[in-house]
Amino acid sequence: SIASADMDSNQLEAFLTAQTKKQGGITSDQAAVIAKFWKNHRTQIHESLINQSRWDNVLKNMNWRVDLKSQLRHIDQMNTPVAIVEMELGKNGQ
Repeated sequence: SIASADMDSNQLEAFLTAQTKKQGGITSDQAAVIAKFWKNHRTQIHESLINQSRWDNVLKNMNWRVDLKSQLRHIDQMNTPVAIVEMELGKNGQ
């Protein structure tokens, strides 16, 4: 089993206690060290897990606007809205 970075303190304590009771599990001293490390580095652990679970590009920035055409050869195309969307994609951390 793996502890989740979204666990609150009570859930973590229950998880580690269960691990100490398993055959071949961890000792209570090891559980205390794991709990201390998790509490001190919870945010970094969570961010690292999120980053490792991404395999696609991320959306870094997006701009958009809607234009109306006001001068065209054919009158039936005037005032036709045109949406322009600009998206900047990139790998996380780049």
